[in-house]
Amino acid sequence: MGIYASDLRELIIKPYLQGLGEYSDVAENLLLGTAAQESLLGLHCYCAQTKGLGLYRITAEKHLELWDTYLVQFPELASQQRGLASQQQFLKNPHGELMGNLTYATGMAWMLYRRSEIDTSKPADISALAQLWANHFDNGTNCLRNADDFIQTYRTLVMDSSKKLVA
Repeated sequence: MGIYASDLRELIIKPYLQGLGEYSDVAENLLLGTAAQESLLGLHCYCAQTKGLGLYRITAEKHLELWDTYLVQFPELASQQRGLASQQQFLKNPHGELMGNLTYATGMAWMLYRRSEIDTSKPADISALAQLWANHFDNGTNCLRNADDFIQTYRTLVMDSSKKLVA
């Protein structure tokens, strides 16, 4: 599939975070960098080895865990997240939303960071974003998190198409 970093930023991530009332440059860039690192901005939306699904490669097990242990604690937030999903398809194949619904997938990725209570109020450079990803993005794949890889991928896929964050 694939999506341009600027389109993902402006059409999916930014409106999602604003609608949630949790927008910050750090959150926006963190999600953008995460999508770049996990799936090369949607070029590799499924990993047979780790069973990672979609833009952020969240596993079905982690998806269920987010609903059962995190979102269950926040009924309004859960309702808002459920509202992003397809009416009928979510009931038939909830994990399919991670593959075909970019806003829903972005929301679930944000929930992984949100439950870690990361501080997004302070400005962050690429190294700080990489550390946040390495330390807090547990998408269920059990893949090693290398901050240097994140930095390189961010520079290549995000900065080349959007100069929003300076190195």
